[in-house]
Amino acid sequence: MNSEIKKYLSSIGKKGGLKSRRILTREQASEMVKVRQAKKYFKLYYNRCFWSFSPDYKVQKKDIRWVAEQLMKNGDRTLWEIGTKLCR
Repeated sequence: MNSEIKKYLSSIGKKGGLKSRRILTREQASEMVKVRQAKKYFKLYYNRCFWSFSPDYKVQKKDIRWVAEQLMKNGDRTLWEIGTKLCR
């Protein structure tokens, strides 16, 4: 490949990467991680802790505490610890 073409493609890729990056505060990043974890635990422990709810339920930010409570109420000690970490 021509070196001029490589340089051009490289510059385009760099601009796209810089443009698409988000700037998050520490709190926003922490919240994103908690939502991701709550979704993961909902799916992972659905049969144990969330069986009475729809399996297609989409966990959102407002549901983090609820997921943690269900894990702590219906799970064992390991799930209790996961729930407490989720609530921090």
